[in-house]
Amino acid sequence: MSFRSQGTSALPTLTSSPVGSDTERNQTKMGELEESKDQYSPNENGSSRQDVEIEVDEVAQKAKMSDYFTLIASGFALVSDGYQNNIATVFNPIFKILYKSYYTSAVQTRVSNSLLIGEIVGQIGVGLICDRVGRKTAMVATTMLIVVGGILSTASSGSTPAGLLWMLTVSRGMVGVGVGGEYPACSTSASESANEKFGRDRGKVFILVTNLMLSIGGPIVISLFLLIINAAGYKGTTSHEDIYKLQYTWRICMGIGVFIPLSVFYFRLKMLNSKLYRRNAIKHSPPYGLIIKRYWKTLLGTAGTWFLYDFVTFPNGIFSSTIISGVIPGAGLVKTMEWTLLLAVLSLPGVFLGAWVVKYTGRRNLLIMGFSGYIVFGLIVGCSYEKITKIIPLFIIFYAFMQSSGNFGPGNMEGTISAESYPTSIRGTCYGFSAAVGKAGAAIGTQCFTPIQNNLGKKYTFIIAACCGALGVALAYFFVEDKGMDRLEKEDEAWRQYLVEHGKGHLTMGDGSEGKTNAEGNVEKGEMSFKE
Repeated sequence: MSFRSQGTSALPTLTSSPVGSDTERNQTKMGELEESKDQYSPNENGSSRQDVEIEVDEVAQKAKMSDYFTLIASGFALVSDGYQNNIATVFNPIFKILYKSYYTSAVQTRVSNSLLIGEIVGQIGVGLICDRVGRKTAMVATTMLIVVGGILSTASSGSTPAGLLWMLTVSRGMVGVGVGGEYPACSTSASESANEKFGRDRGKVFILVTNLMLSIGGPIVISLFLLIINAAGYKGTTSHEDIYKLQYTWRICMGIGVFIPLSVFYFRLKMLNSKLYRRNAIKHSPPYGLIIKRYWKTLLGTAGTWFLYDFVTFPNGIFSSTIISGVIPGAGLVKTMEWTLLLAVLSLPGVFLGAWVVKYTGRRNLLIMGFSGYIVFGLIVGCSYEKITKIIPLFIIFYAFMQSSGNFGPGNMEGTISAESYPTSIRGTCYGFSAAVGKAGAAIGTQCFTPIQNNLGKKYTFIIAACCGALGVALAYFFVEDKGMDRLEKEDEAWRQYLVEHGKGHLTMGDGSEGKTNAEGNVEKGEMSFKE
């Protein structure tokens, strides 16, 4: 009994263990075979799992490289924008010689303002496009506008000088739409890429690929003009030979402006929309009412300070050769442009200094410091104008200090603050609006510049610059937020929560390349701030 009982009880023990092990092993092997089969057998789309994983890796690698492509493309494209913004410094004095009786102050202002009006259209229109359609599409479109408009500007002609100048006005307006569109398209992309790759140094990198590139456009165009005109052997006379040299010199300078944007076209085709855009875009039915309700104060700060900055800096850039020729009567075209080049170069250190200290001063403080420079140097030059203009080098140095303080503060900070103050889904729209208000200031300043000089006196252009500096300090102090320590994701998450709280949680977010979700489910779970 005992034996049988033991045997009976033992049988299951003796037989079940090996059988259980074999079964588990077989199941494991079958699972491995199935997994292997899944990896190499096609799915319903005809692709194996391994193929999909390889494709995902390739997309991830492309996205990683795309951030660098974006920064490179943005930087070089903005050199082109700076070139176009400053080329009037070259052709204004040339046209005064070539078309003296036609190129009145009214015509000069019209030709100069055509670019600015085009920029306003481009900044608002492309700002909307780069949010609704995508950063890449917007950047490719702006490149084509600059190229086509630049070709037409270079080829401007007419049966009379008036006809030529009207064609140039229209063509420059087209260039302006492209140049204006570059501001929201390039700057938002650069900020998002710098946020991803450079973290706490995002501000410094952004300055170096935006404001620095815009600022060196002026020295480049003046240097090229001096190189061409001196190589041609221009003697400063009104002879037929010298007139002919001036005619092809301005066209060559215009033509070079076509090749600069083309040089980055390849990089723009290779780039992807930023990671932040791919996740947070709102491509359908953006809630513009909520945008105004939440961001009206921020818009007043970014747009208002940008208006004041461009009201001062653009006319002082465009008419710098006019200002200098008035201070140095009889200097001639080449000598005037040499002094203008010195002024443009002396204005650059402010960009580098601002990029270096922004991490320590903060955005708003740096903006206030730059506007304070307008107050100090504007009053020095304006109040002592009759005396200081008798010492040309001293006048140029203090004039450059005023321009450099603009680069140091508002020039560096307007774009930086505008890119950081708004969430990804509306960054292009709000950035474009702020920049457009700035360009409206530039157009008004350019329109008012000559009447101010003629009716109030030349020194008042500098005194008014000081007054604009004081207003800028007040606007920056009360309406500008400093978000230098926050990742861009923080404002994205705050905006998402705001949408949900106001009944817009159903809005679809994402551009579709990595799937879509509604605002309620698109919660940001990563780091929100940079570490010290």
